[in-house]
Amino acid sequence: MEDFIHTRHHRISWIVLQELELFNPLAKRTAFCENFYHEFRFMNLGVRSHLDPNYSSTLFWPLNSHRKSGRMKEHIRSLLQEQNQATEGSPAFPLQFNNQDFVKLQNYCLHQGLLFEDDTFPANSHSIGLNLFPEEKLRKIQWLRPNELVRNPHLFVDGISRFDILQGQKIGNCWVLAALGALTQQQRFLKNMIPTDQGFNHTYAGIFHFQFWYFGSWVDVVIDDRLPFIDGNYLSVHPRSKNEFWPSLLEKAYAKLQGSYEKLHYGFISEALVDLTGGVQLTFNLGIPTDHLFEIMKTAALSGCLMACSSPEMKKTGRQVLENGIVQQHVYAVIDAREVPYMDGKELLIKLWNPWGTVEWNGAWSDHSMEWDRVPQSFKDKFYVNRADGEFWISFEDLKDNFSFLSVCNNLPTFLDFGKENNTSWSVVSYFNQLSPEGSNYQRDALSRNHQYFIKVPEFMMKYNVVVALMQRPDNISRTLANIGFQIKKGRTIVHDTQLNKIRDITIPYQLNAGDYIIIPMASPQNQKLKFLLRIFLRSQGNIREPSNEFSSETTKDMLFWNPDNYESVFFRYAYQNSYLDASQLQRILNDVLLKVAVSSINANGKLSLQEFKRLWGAFKKYEDIFGREDENNSGFLTISNLQRIVQETGLYVSDKVLHLLVLRYGDSTQRINFPDFVCCMFRLETMSKAFLNLSKNRGSICFTEDEWMTMIMYC
Repeated sequence: MEDFIHTRHHRISWIVLQELELFNPLAKRTAFCENFYHEFRFMNLGVRSHLDPNYSSTLFWPLNSHRKSGRMKEHIRSLLQEQNQATEGSPAFPLQFNNQDFVKLQNYCLHQGLLFEDDTFPANSHSIGLNLFPEEKLRKIQWLRPNELVRNPHLFVDGISRFDILQGQKIGNCWVLAALGALTQQQRFLKNMIPTDQGFNHTYAGIFHFQFWYFGSWVDVVIDDRLPFIDGNYLSVHPRSKNEFWPSLLEKAYAKLQGSYEKLHYGFISEALVDLTGGVQLTFNLGIPTDHLFEIMKTAALSGCLMACSSPEMKKTGRQVLENGIVQQHVYAVIDAREVPYMDGKELLIKLWNPWGTVEWNGAWSDHSMEWDRVPQSFKDKFYVNRADGEFWISFEDLKDNFSFLSVCNNLPTFLDFGKENNTSWSVVSYFNQLSPEGSNYQRDALSRNHQYFIKVPEFMMKYNVVVALMQRPDNISRTLANIGFQIKKGRTIVHDTQLNKIRDITIPYQLNAGDYIIIPMASPQNQKLKFLLRIFLRSQGNIREPSNEFSSETTKDMLFWNPDNYESVFFRYAYQNSYLDASQLQRILNDVLLKVAVSSINANGKLSLQEFKRLWGAFKKYEDIFGREDENNSGFLTISNLQRIVQETGLYVSDKVLHLLVLRYGDSTQRINFPDFVCCMFRLETMSKAFLNLSKNRGSICFTEDEWMTMIMYC
């Protein structure tokens, strides 16, 4: 298990464990095991280690104060492992890449007063790649830490955005950066990849870590923060803000996973999308467009999928950028797909982002085009932006004319759920195995006898109902790939045959008739055993899929708080045609909009009605306004004096002692409170104040029965 618990103190007397998700008493206890990155808070020290910004503390367990933090962490790890052994390799329990434990290495460096140096990915030419540059150029590369470049480095500046990324000109890694740019829109994917327990604060020791999906499991990749420079410039990706370093550090971690920076020089966008998300990816040929392709793209954009498209190989040698602004042999992130009224009809538009951070399409629907003057003003105000940031709109027809392939990725293939018939759900089953080819001749039948996987398609559908994804694990040393493929048989009849291709992943959607099928992975003969992962996604009728795959999270940097007047549409969007919200649906709203909020159901029946949700939604707006008013310097934090003033204006009674406890519980080590924690605090404070008034009946004191006490403690 790779939980990340850190503190600069050697002794603590209390640890706070969260077993109820989001302070929500409706959440099932299994959420403790199944949800990612649980948060631990060290209350009496005013120190906390964020493992997930979506969690707050509720249950307190005393530990012997003489225990050292190292033993305590091991104890916590063992407890969590006992609760759910099956999660090894998940984002919450990633495998250690190269057997490097981030927590142990960080603590050792802090204790010794050292800055970490990674001997498994050293600061030398081997980590760059011996074939990327001439030897004399490799010798010129310098490795510098962020604090050697700027006085006040940060991992993030104002959150995470694709506009933080600027591709360098030395390495052709647009396939990685386009995937990363698309991913920055989706908090649910970001939180799996970028742990929040690191930065340039008191825990800084020159060590960072990031998580990637590698052959069916999430792995934690540890790096030092020495970055390669040549002639005073970043060797590869560089941030738009000089003191922001997450793009460069994340790229270094991915280069380490791949083997070197050289391995990032040209690659497949399909592989990057899968590595960053653990999802399923489909590639569409824009030269031979699939029926309903725009509907697929629109559904993908609405459901929070990642998309990217690639331009064809150079038509004109010696000139990478065409007259229309499109970069040849380049990958762009697809940000959105929309229909807009135009003249007497509609225009299908696609929004793209160039990882260069500059150079944009200059044809129809570009930043300066006249087409935007012929759409309703409301649509222009909503979608049109004239800014030199690499992002632009292009018509769907021009997209097909100027780009060759489109890649779409999500944890489930929900982007295939276009159209009206969407009352279906996707399930997935995974198989890890290995082929043992023998001999030197091409013998397909010999390879397939021991690896046959059976599926049952319950009924025919008018859309794709089966997706087969086959992945091979490259050899650890040579990284060479075998020729792989698969057959689908119904009885003795071969229904589909992919043939064999030298590629890491093959993913194909199918529209199969009802019946029983056999899927047979295959490979051309190799000298060693070939490990593979087979994932089969099957659509079934009648079950409504989780809304988490239907509606996207908001952008991390450009978080928008929805208008409280729209509470009704938001309610029915997430209630998914029901007349109430259950705990998981409410949690999803809070994750999407506020990242973390503590709430309780008014009727204690496990559900929120529309009227209850209306009051809750209005409270969000109230707290947002209060926070914005008190945060006069836009720092993103409130102080204890701000909180005291707010509590007094709200009409709540809080003693100085309680006020200081609130700041310790909800504030950071400097006693500052951010917006999500402020909302948690105010909800909790108001809830407990009302509970006291109701139970005391204005007598100034409360007498509890055992049942009332347990209800108060465990529920409120």
